[in-house]
Amino acid sequence: MNTINYRLLTLITIISTLFISCSSDDDAPIPVNEEEVITTVTVTLTPVGGGTAVTLQSRDLDGDGPDAPVVTVSGNLVSSASYTGTVVLLNETETPAENITNEVQEEAEEHQFFYVVNGANISTTYTSFDANNNPLGTTFNLSTGAASTGTFTVTLVHEPTKPNTGLANAGGETDVEVTFNVTVQ
Repeated sequence: MNTINYRLLTLITIISTLFISCSSDDDAPIPVNEEEVITTVTVTLTPVGGGTAVTLQSRDLDGDGPDAPVVTVSGNLVSSASYTGTVVLLNETETPAENITNEVQEEAEEHQFFYVVNGANISTTYTSFDANNNPLGTTFNLSTGAASTGTFTVTLVHEPTKPNTGLANAGGETDVEVTFNVTVQ
């Protein structure tokens, strides 16, 4: 009889332990915001008052694969001119291509484009902002000065510190960064 009581007591202990350790977890999981796949960055610069638009594009269809991005600039910028700029981001690994710019605009408080110029006589000002009136940068104005050459770097930062005084103190994580060789003539 002692053996039966011992076995029954052991079985009850095991079952009780299972019930206690299998409590429900009512905490909702933290949603994961997966990184966007950005294969193509297109910057279109349209001259104010008319003229031929200049397109800057980087396409990296294999993502982190072995092939380097194909970077093109459709023409030179005119000196002492003003342009309206737009940025379009695509994920061309999908068919049809997914427009990532829409997601960036929906999450405007969590993103910011930065435009860094080296050597060229170019300046930019933001024309698109988030709900807190901090720069987003999907659209911008670009002004050129005297003839020059240099680089124009476009960087999209995820979760930057806002407001900030530029890329150097924005923090966050770079979603995409592309450098274009530009000529102002």
